[in-house]
Order: sequence, then C-alpha cells, then structure tokens
Amino acid sequence: MSFLDFLKSETRLLQTSRQVEEQVDQFLGVVLDAGRLFIDSFNTYVAEGASAAFTRRFQDMKVLEQRGDDLRRTIETELYTRTLIPDLRSDVLWLVENIDRVTNLYKSNLFRLSIQRPIIPHVFQDGFVTLTQLSVECSEALIKTTRAFFADHTAVREGSKSVADLETRADEISTPLVRDIFGSDLELAEKMQLMYFVERIDAIANQAEDIADQLAISAIKRRI
Repeated sequence: MSFLDFLKSETRLLQTSRQVEEQVDQFLGVVLDAGRLFIDSFNTYVAEGASAAFTRRFQDMKVLEQRGDDLRRTIETELYTRTLIPDLRSDVLWLVENIDRVTNLYKSNLFRLSIQRPIIPHVFQDGFVTLTQLSVECSEALIKTTRAFFADHTAVREGSKSVADLETRADEISTPLVRDIFGSDLELAEKMQLMYFVERIDAIANQAEDIADQLAISAIKRRI
C-alpha cells in the first residue's frame, strides 16, 4: 500500500468512526428522553392510575423504544460491516446492547403498570416516586459517563463512581420501602405486587451500575 492509499484509508476510518459516534450519541439521547418520559409516566400513574394521559405516555414510550432499537441495529451494522476501531468494536457493541436494556426496562415497567394496575397506597407513593427519580438519575449519570468514554475516558472513573453512589441511594429507598410494605396491613398478594414493582424500578439503577462498572474497565483498557 502506498502512503497516499494509507492516508485515504485512515481518512475513511476516521470519517466512519465519527459517524458511528454521532449515531451512538443520538442513541444515548433517546435513552435520556425515555428516562424523562418514564418519570412523567410514573408520576401520572401515581396521581391518576391507568388514565388516558398515562396510556398516551405509554404509547410515546413505545415509539421511543422503537427508535432506540432502530439506532442500535444501525450502529451494530456499521460495527460489523466496517473495519471500524477494531480494538473497541466489542466494547461499543456491548455498551449499546446493554444500554438499550435500560429503555426496555422503562417500557416494560409501564407495560406492567398498564396490565396489572396496582393500587399504590398514599403512604407509599413518595417512596415509589423518589425511587423512580433516583433510578432515572442513575441512568442519566450512566449516559454522561458513556459520552465521556468517547470524548475523555479519563473522566469515566469519576462518572462510574457517581453512578454507584446513585445506585446506593436507590437501595436506601427501596429496602425500607419493601420493609414498610410488608409491615403494613395490606393483603399478602398486594404486598407481593408492590414489592415486584419496587424491584423492577430498582433494576434500572442496578443495570446502570453494572454497565458503568464495565465501562470503567474498558476505559482502563484504552489507556494501556
């Protein structure tokens, strides 16, 4: 290969890398939008139950989730079909596929609310709302950390710590919330149903922390 051919090859690779990074950034933006919509949808459910307003928000979430899936498939195709950052291909694929599961958790939680329609007693509503807020904040911190992975991976470690701190705060809400639920006078079936939703909302924060931990490892690999 001549030096000119080499330069042309490198130019194409850099252009493709930037294109994929832009697609990843769009994908992360969808996850952020889904998180904000999840908070709005859950708060609507707490206030109104499975109302028409909640149903509209659930439909909006399905549209966002589909948009995220489309972007994920586009990114995967680019990574599989082009000689793009070969040393990072597996890390980026893993990241996109696992972050996509966060949006899936948002949608699946709303779907289960629409089907099961649990009654959340007033005494537990603040706990559910706070847990939802913290879980989404944990996801948002993950998105910020992921963007740092592409722009300045020296900042990933601090971002990962921020995600872990938020996940801990979520645990500090979910654990006593479950304890209070089972200490109440509700029927056992109602207790089990409410506990299920606590665990499913908390799973968002757990998923974000797991991804952030792996992201920190990948950032270390990039520095070696």
